[in-house]
Amino acid sequence: MSHSTLAYIHPDAPPQPALGAPCNGCGLCCLLEPCPLGMVLSRKRSGACVALRWSEAQQRYLCGAISDAPEGLSGQLRVRLARRWIAAGVGCDAPLQAQVLGNAGPEG
Repeated sequence: MSHSTLAYIHPDAPPQPALGAPCNGCGLCCLLEPCPLGMVLSRKRSGACVALRWSEAQQRYLCGAISDAPEGLSGQLRVRLARRWIAAGVGCDAPLQAQVLGNAGPEG
């Protein structure tokens, strides 16, 4: 059975890395399904995570649970937990295949 989900990705986002390759901030996994922390923050199990942030300066997506963490011990704990739940440093674990669609606007 074929299953497809539509996610709108920033046009300047880097392409999805190969499985196991280091994360490059393509955002695809977080746009489709939040991690365990994202499920708590988003209060949902599918769809874009509310913590996902686009960084214009870095031209990539970032986890807001990490990038927006407050200073101090509570922020450090939050970052540590978030890095564990998003498997930071483990490599891409999203067995997804992104396809670029043509102009999906009303003129397309």
